[in-house]
Amino acid sequence: MRLHIKMIFKIAICFFTFFKSTAQQKIKIEPTNTIEITQNDTKESIILKAAHVIPTKQQFNALKDEFIAFIHFGPNTFTGKEWGSGMEDPQLFELKKIDTDQWCEAMKSAGMTKVIFTAKHHDGFCLWQTRYTKHGIMSTNFKKGEGDVLKNLAASCQKYGLKLGVYLSPADLFQIENPKGLYGNGSKITQRIIPKTVSNRPFKNTTTFTFEVDDYNEYFLNQLFELLTEYGPIHEVWFDGAHPKRKGNQQYNYQAWKELIKTLAPEAVIFGKEDVRWCGNEAGKTRKTEWNIIPYKDNPNKLTRFDDITSDEIGERPQLYNANFLHYQFAEVNTSIRSGWFYRDDEHQQVRNADDVFDMYERAVGGNTVFLLNIPPNKEGKFSSKDVAVLQEVGKRIKETYAVNLFQYATGPKEVLDLNDTTYKLFDENNKSMVISTPTPVTINRLVLQEAIATHSERIEKYAVDAWLNNKWTLIAEGTNVGYKKILRFKEVTSTKFRLRILKNRFTPAISLISAHYYKATPPQLTIHRTLNGMVKIEPKTTNFSWKPHGENSRKNLQSNLEIRYTIDGSTPTKKSKLYTVPFKYQSGIIKAVAYVNSDQGSISAKTLGILKNTWKVLEVSSEQQKHQAYFAFDENPTTYWQSTSGTNHSISIDLGKLIALKGFEYLPPKNNILGMIEKGTIYTSTDGSSWEYLDTFEFGNLINDPSPRTHYFNTKSSFRFVKIVTNTIAGNKSTATISELNFFK
Repeated sequence: MRLHIKMIFKIAICFFTFFKSTAQQKIKIEPTNTIEITQNDTKESIILKAAHVIPTKQQFNALKDEFIAFIHFGPNTFTGKEWGSGMEDPQLFELKKIDTDQWCEAMKSAGMTKVIFTAKHHDGFCLWQTRYTKHGIMSTNFKKGEGDVLKNLAASCQKYGLKLGVYLSPADLFQIENPKGLYGNGSKITQRIIPKTVSNRPFKNTTTFTFEVDDYNEYFLNQLFELLTEYGPIHEVWFDGAHPKRKGNQQYNYQAWKELIKTLAPEAVIFGKEDVRWCGNEAGKTRKTEWNIIPYKDNPNKLTRFDDITSDEIGERPQLYNANFLHYQFAEVNTSIRSGWFYRDDEHQQVRNADDVFDMYERAVGGNTVFLLNIPPNKEGKFSSKDVAVLQEVGKRIKETYAVNLFQYATGPKEVLDLNDTTYKLFDENNKSMVISTPTPVTINRLVLQEAIATHSERIEKYAVDAWLNNKWTLIAEGTNVGYKKILRFKEVTSTKFRLRILKNRFTPAISLISAHYYKATPPQLTIHRTLNGMVKIEPKTTNFSWKPHGENSRKNLQSNLEIRYTIDGSTPTKKSKLYTVPFKYQSGIIKAVAYVNSDQGSISAKTLGILKNTWKVLEVSSEQQKHQAYFAFDENPTTYWQSTSGTNHSISIDLGKLIALKGFEYLPPKNNILGMIEKGTIYTSTDGSSWEYLDTFEFGNLINDPSPRTHYFNTKSSFRFVKIVTNTIAGNKSTATISELNFFK
């Protein structure tokens, strides 16, 4: 009897769950940009509402721009600073000529579609002929004060078919520091007419606005009016949250700014506000899962201030459950092609390589965001040739990879194969998979997925892609959300049938596009590195771009079919040598490695590893700096180094942990430090750490121009436990000694 009651109870629960789910499916929710959560909403109804939050027309068009440019230019270009003080003499802006056609040609070659120009950075210096201040290009010698960089750029954008956006910094250090400045001057909020009339410079656009604002907001609105009415269509207005200095409790009247922008530039999106958000870093780092359905406590359409969203998880179910509003707001992944937002020089300022930029493009554009890359013009008003070369190479890779759709002749749901973002395949909840077949085998390593977000929001939470291999389905890729666009990168596969499976979703999924592509990778140069505990890691070499690192190995990310083969006996590695898969422990000796991409072989890398250092200790050091202590000389990290204080006769003594027979040593000087490279020195050894014997002298030449690892072999092989290195000559007659890494060889 009890068993029957339990069965009846379970059946009742199943029917209740079914009817509840069916009822929810029948709830009519109009797709819109912002949806309010009420007290009556359950977790299920909140997720259902999230599945109906869609981008505005302007947001959708901005998402389709995909790869866009930032241009930071101004007094900082000539002073070498990242942030100006606001009190720079405009004459420091020593621009003689400018070539905005060259900018646009380079950006176009990279596949960029839009450019955001810093019309005014935090220093308040204006790069257009504004009516409302003299602090700008009108007070320089460029074109006798009549130059207008924004006007030149707008004309070039029209010529090359690029959209134009403007960055107008809300912060204005000139207005803050100037005794007569308007920022935080305590002015009353009164009724103001925008634009403010300037007798000798009337506006062609006769639209006017009436706002209740203070002096600084009036000034800001007047300048916005100029930018939005006198330089052609504006497609994005870019605000950041930087506040280098505050004064007088100045508040920004964003609602007035928004009304002006939405009226005068109806196609524009606003960055930093409810249209577009910051990704949370300036390094080109992307989230593994990037939702654009964002939870808010207050109505985002009525907010004046927007906080930065920097958490790793921002739109998962737990965050949505705590929301009062759900709002569509996509991210821009922004970074600079150089180590800094402004140009400094071509000698010391680092430039990202094409691997890094292309990898960021695929991660950002293929991760449901827009990729915003800064290219700063130099003092001659042009993009550096180094930057242009990278842009051209990236554009070449994008075109070669994505201009060819290998599903062009495929059969399957026509709505997803027609490359039309207005058509889509609406899945059946009972059958959430689709098969795409090609008439002949195709080899692919990239797959592009797109949801019909303009009408059906972001709904997919988990999916898998299979290929028909050896008469069975084999998993080749999987992921979480899709959204506007997902680029899947995987080991190349050849087949005539591919299958997409939706494993978890918020509501009935709608797929707008599936296309297949092939990225032809070249075998990378490899690096061989050993940790302090003896684990050897072999991976593609990357440029040490130290400015705001994103933590990605871009070269490795791009290799979908990479094999690494290696040897530990000194022989030349071949396709038949041992396959490297995970780090392995290795004592000492020579390791050689080579990369293969299919049958293409890269160049051979070799590294002779000294004895393990995990038991080494500093016995004595003549001196050390607080941030560059003695143990950095053998921590297996080439980016750290020991540096002595100033003086002469520097030395470091090391306990190797045990008596061992050694034949030589390797000295690695710091690459970016020329203050203390050891040119000549003497080696002493000991078996007890107190009585020292002379072993040998060494000499390394041309260290300043070539700070590469240097090896010295002893005249005779010697057994010792303790070793002392005493400096005799420091390169360039400097007064400190440095060691990035020491290695001793058996």
